[in-house]
Amino acid sequence: MKNLITTIAFAFVVLLSTNVNAQKFPGLDKSPLDLAAFPSRGADKMIKVFYSRPLLKGRTVGTDLAPFGKLWRTGANDATQIQFLADTKFGGKTIKAGAYSLFTIPGEKEWTIIISSDVDNWATSGYKESNEVARTTVSTTSGDESLEAFSIVFDDKGTMHMGWGKVRVAVPMN
Repeated sequence: MKNLITTIAFAFVVLLSTNVNAQKFPGLDKSPLDLAAFPSRGADKMIKVFYSRPLLKGRTVGTDLAPFGKLWRTGANDATQIQFLADTKFGGKTIKAGAYSLFTIPGEKEWTIIISSDVDNWATSGYKESNEVARTTVSTTSGDESLEAFSIVFDDKGTMHMGWGKVRVAVPMN
């Protein structure tokens, strides 16, 4: 009987301590996950981009962050994922509906944008050039204001705009 009471008491303590720990939530992620979509409103989405938004924090795009000439995950944490919910034109090529990774190679005057069948990667690990579905190169421009957080947004024509600091990149998709 004493063993039964001890066992029940132990189980009760374990249950309470598990319940208390289950209610602890982590703080805000330093590079929070975000979603850019085309179109931006409504249920009829054609493209979704899931990416983490790193902050400049006094650093510079091209040197400290997203180094020029090197493969970049196009955000922070996991490689950025792009979902085409319908076949989509990208860089003059038709991309079949599905989930892909979005990589970039930043440059001072142009960025190379890469769609890859490598998915669920941390950063650029697992990337293989042989798994590229398409790539295109676009010119950079300079914005009037500096964006602290890396940002992706679509305009009403389906062009994907990326911005960070004063760097701006427009990637046509239609």
